[in-house]
Amino acid sequence: MKLDHMFKKTKQIASRKNDNIRGEKHPSVPRGLLRKCNKCGGAIIAEDAIADYYICPKCGGYFRVDAYSRIARVADEGSFEEWDSGLLNGNPMAFRGYEEKIKTLQEKTGLDEAIVTGEARISGHRVVLGVCDGRFMMASMGEIVGEKVARAVERATKEKLPVILFACSGGARMQEGIVSLMQMAKTSAALKRHSDAGLLYISVLTDPTTGGVTASFAMLGDIILAEPKALIGFAGPRVIEQTIGEKLPKGFQRAEFLLAHGFIDGIVERDKLRDTLDTILRLHGGVGVHDETSECGQTDAHDEEEIKKEHALAHESADLGNGEDEPESTDLRRHIDAWERVQLSRRNDRPVGSDYIHALFTDFVELHGDRCFADDRAVIGGIAMFHGTPVTVIAQAKGSNTKENIDRHFGMPSPEGYRKALRLMQQAEKFHRPVICFVDTPGAFCGLEAEERGQGEAIARSIYEMSALKTPVLSIVIGEGGSGGALAMATADEVWMLENSVYSILSPEGFASILWKDSKRAKEAAAVMRMTAEELKEQGIIELVFAEPEQYTTEHMQDVIECLDKEMLRFLEQYGAYSMEELTDHRYERFRRI
Repeated sequence: MKLDHMFKKTKQIASRKNDNIRGEKHPSVPRGLLRKCNKCGGAIIAEDAIADYYICPKCGGYFRVDAYSRIARVADEGSFEEWDSGLLNGNPMAFRGYEEKIKTLQEKTGLDEAIVTGEARISGHRVVLGVCDGRFMMASMGEIVGEKVARAVERATKEKLPVILFACSGGARMQEGIVSLMQMAKTSAALKRHSDAGLLYISVLTDPTTGGVTASFAMLGDIILAEPKALIGFAGPRVIEQTIGEKLPKGFQRAEFLLAHGFIDGIVERDKLRDTLDTILRLHGGVGVHDETSECGQTDAHDEEEIKKEHALAHESADLGNGEDEPESTDLRRHIDAWERVQLSRRNDRPVGSDYIHALFTDFVELHGDRCFADDRAVIGGIAMFHGTPVTVIAQAKGSNTKENIDRHFGMPSPEGYRKALRLMQQAEKFHRPVICFVDTPGAFCGLEAEERGQGEAIARSIYEMSALKTPVLSIVIGEGGSGGALAMATADEVWMLENSVYSILSPEGFASILWKDSKRAKEAAAVMRMTAEELKEQGIIELVFAEPEQYTTEHMQDVIECLDKEMLRFLEQYGAYSMEELTDHRYERFRRI
């Protein structure tokens, strides 16, 4: 059934009833009359709020949106075709009055059930959409909701389409008992098959998303977005308060709380959602079942010997420390000692990870959180375009001033930072995106909380998984590369360094303190640690060194960016031609020979 027909149907129903804007107390709002906003208390005109996508014109508070209105705002006009309407509800528990309640809601809302599913286009991209509607039993998930989600996802898998589900739910449908509970497993299993086929799933959480929906399809997205201030949680706030006998803190279980604790990728305002979805879909262009004839999206044209020859030739010609493309800093290596390079790598005005992301990539979409505990701001990660190729970009992030440095722990990731980075790398593997990492850390964050949350395990797991990641991985040391905290993002096919960056087992101060019981001998330690780019290249630890201008700040990045850009193109072309087996074997041998 086409969307315009659905609008006529709902308009006929609405003509017999007053339009509603649903706030937290769900008041009826007669057309054209002033009503009180449940969020700010201000007097508003209902039609004004509806015209502004169900947002209070005074406080900006979000009211709930019916399914067809949401589809109309997101999908290309006239592109939505509904699937699986008219499925018959059952009453598995023979719950008294349940069938009558369903029939009444169907007449009142114009909906068959609490979710609308179908195919649409967003800026021309074919997608499968599912949108929950809170007017129908608070969008609780019963047998028909689960069945419609499962059918939509199965059809998306068959037709190799991305899925976007808008969650809004009070949880499981109590009137259906265990049958409702089983829908959690059914929808999750369908999404697992969709994911195994290499397809994209975007989950959009709206107010409220709770209970069994949260514990199933709502939180399984490759990318999870939320509307501002949406209530999101498993147990509802009142249930928790009654259980623990305490008042919950302000903002608990709201979207902002989940973002800070690493459970969602981002909060997107309604007027920006369509553009955000368009960008994400473009970055996943061509997502589908992987071509089994080529494990990395290319034919297996290279045999092992040819690959090794090409690899060696590439590095003979690509070392920018000896090439004609080198910026005017060739004498620096001969005149600056190791300790001076340590000092240069730590300069406050030196470009940081975010500077390289903005300079080298377009369409960057930052993704947040480790899905376990928090979003560590010492690690920035997301998806971007590099010369038309989607890539995953991850950077250990120092700040550009004292306030930012404190916020980012001076670039020292916590366990959740490494888990976030690994989550994004595994997502990149699924979608066959190359991974590009920018390393700049004194080392992993040291502290009681980090130890309690498994800092050692997080670093070990990252190194372990990166060693066998089935997609090309490039790591570039742009400042400090300290200890395992750096290696956890540098277990790559190639590791490059900027001329005045350093990479070592630990800081010179720590080295001197351990070996000589005197951290003041740091300068002496730097000289014996062989931690400079040139020394590490001589040892075969890294592949390339990039020269820097004498004053290396964000205003003087252009020459370095041009050199990086050129070599990154070469890297992607070379490693994109490897089969998965060749890729992982090459990476294993790289570290095996050290």
